[in-house]
Amino acid sequence: TIYSGATYVVTVGAGGAGGASGANSVISGTGLTTITATGGGRGGSETYAASTGGSGGGGSYYYFATGAAGTSGQGFAGGNGVSSSSRGAGGGGGSSSVGVNATISPAAAGNGGSGTASSISGSSVTYAGGGGGGEEGGTRGTGQAGGGNGGNVSNNCTSATANTGSGGGGIGGNQPSSTTFGAGGSGIVIISYAGSQQFIGGTVTTSGGNTIHTFTAS
Repeated sequence: TIYSGATYVVTVGAGGAGGASGANSVISGTGLTTITATGGGRGGSETYAASTGGSGGGGSYYYFATGAAGTSGQGFAGGNGVSSSSRGAGGGGGSSSVGVNATISPAAAGNGGSGTASSISGSSVTYAGGGGGGEEGGTRGTGQAGGGNGGNVSNNCTSATANTGSGGGGIGGNQPSSTTFGAGGSGIVIISYAGSQQFIGGTVTTSGGNTIHTFTAS
């Protein structure tokens, strides 16, 4: 139910950067059950474990190799890194599948988990893919659905695409720019309802008899 004169608050979560978890995206207001999409967990490193989130962060190599759990109904766990000198990290979890585990032979980091396609905007877009894990000298992990690729000795890791809720790529050992982290993609909030426009806010479009409000900023 939408109430005349009421205010509805939309918060679009920022993607995590520099090894931080992503922020939540939320919509709340009068007569509306608050809906929260939990930000993704950060990946593990040499000094800290991966953290839980909407989707879990991938495990690091050797020290903190276990991927973190996702949130039931929102996302899946990150993949595990390898507990050896291979130095491959697990991929971040996605909204539709777990992140892929790293392997020792061949030396390869894990790919990100799959995202989820939604047509709420009027066309099919896939959101919330996991970021690829980093690897020192082997094959880097590939991000999914706008997620960033991991780094390795030949390639920097990359950031996720904005407003996809996807994960950034993991930093790779001895990548060309060893201090560059892949940032997660910021969130997006899309509201769709049947009939003519009932309130203002966001970018307003129509599709299939529905009014659609798309928010890429709070």
